[in-house]
Amino acid sequence: MASTVLVVTALEDVTADWVIAALNEREVPVVRVDPADIGPALTFGFRIGEDSPVWGGQLRTGSREVELGEVAAVYYRRPTPYAARFEHLPPQQRDFCVAEARHGLSGVLNHLHSATYVNHPAAVTTADFKPAQLQRFAELGLTIPPTLVTNDVEQVRKFAAGHEHIIYKPFRGLPAGEDGHAGAIWAQRVSPDSFDDALAVTAHLFQAEIPKTGDVRVTVVGAKVFAQQIAAPGGALDWRRGNWDELIHAPITVPAQVEASLHRYLASFGLVFGCFDFALTGDGDDPGRWTAIECNPNGQWGWLPDAPTITTAFADILQQEGGGRP
Repeated sequence: MASTVLVVTALEDVTADWVIAALNEREVPVVRVDPADIGPALTFGFRIGEDSPVWGGQLRTGSREVELGEVAAVYYRRPTPYAARFEHLPPQQRDFCVAEARHGLSGVLNHLHSATYVNHPAAVTTADFKPAQLQRFAELGLTIPPTLVTNDVEQVRKFAAGHEHIIYKPFRGLPAGEDGHAGAIWAQRVSPDSFDDALAVTAHLFQAEIPKTGDVRVTVVGAKVFAQQIAAPGGALDWRRGNWDELIHAPITVPAQVEASLHRYLASFGLVFGCFDFALTGDGDDPGRWTAIECNPNGQWGWLPDAPTITTAFADILQQEGGGRP
């Protein structure tokens, strides 16, 4: 019976370290691999044919070796982009090598027969679009903020006129600059007086500001749900922009109606795990006071107070799929 857990991530990944340590304590076979190590530090030979209609063969790292048929579960975290591996090459050669590695190595690793993925990279990609998230939230009966996606300055002005305050936030994080350092653009209140025709350059996300009484991060791992109410000193609009060590956490119970919608949300995207952000506008016992903001299908959770129990939930799923008993 297949029993190995394949952990696909970069070398420096504290979140994955926690899960790997938990699996090691349970004596579950684990192989950690970063596909961007392709080269002498990562070699492979995969085969398929009439006599073997599923991919088989070996994957070898500097310290591990695994037969594809032994892989029962894949914990897909945050591997290094292939572009980093080939950045020393001229652009045409770099782009060719990136595409070949992605279609070849990842093309096999992302389609292992009978393996359970937490989460499958294709599902993560599909679920990573904020417009899709908001629409799915609304379809499931969750409250969402009035939202506008546009590059038209007049549309923003009309939208702003209908709400007391509006906020802007990016769809994605800010890419690294030439110095290699990545910055951040936080959710922030904006004034229609600041808009001009430069808005037409790209797409923008605007939302009505929610008169929130607090924020909640809900981490769902399989059937397990972990929720923490978060308060930032000074009541910051976006709690992520300050010192995370100063955040105040408190466990909170997710209303049954909201919890059921979260499980349906994950199932609809083929996800096993997700980190949901909510804005509370009153009593946490009232489902209507929970405004769904977004879901990160590959979010961080190691900084939360309940990280140890979340780690156990991940290990339980991966061990169970790996042929063991949690």
